[in-house]
Amino acid sequence: MPYTYLLRCSDDSYYAGSTWDLEVRLWQHNESPDLGAAYTRRRRPVELVWSAWFDSVEEAYLFEKRIQGWSRRKREALIRGEYDALPDLSRRAAVQRRAATSEATGSAPTPGSPGFEARA
Repeated sequence: MPYTYLLRCSDDSYYAGSTWDLEVRLWQHNESPDLGAAYTRRRRPVELVWSAWFDSVEEAYLFEKRIQGWSRRKREALIRGEYDALPDLSRRAAVQRRAATSEATGSAPTPGSPGFEARA
């Protein structure tokens, strides 16, 4: 069964991955001299903090890639099971909120300021 998972590393960073066998993969990340990811080999021990199974390897891999692009706050909301908070923690939503605030206050964002987006 394919899984996507999140590990907390010894330096308090997170690692997202996907696998067919979660137990074996966790052992590889923590114990194997050459089978764990290079990232986790330098940050042992690692702890499994979240996992979900998927119907296909493709779905698990795509969700892994999605999580890799998430902010730390969004990953931690996922770990805590705060699924309703995930949309609000997306980077795109944050930019849209800043832009809406700027419009409401009458101040337009300038290049380099939060909420500024270049448009073609």
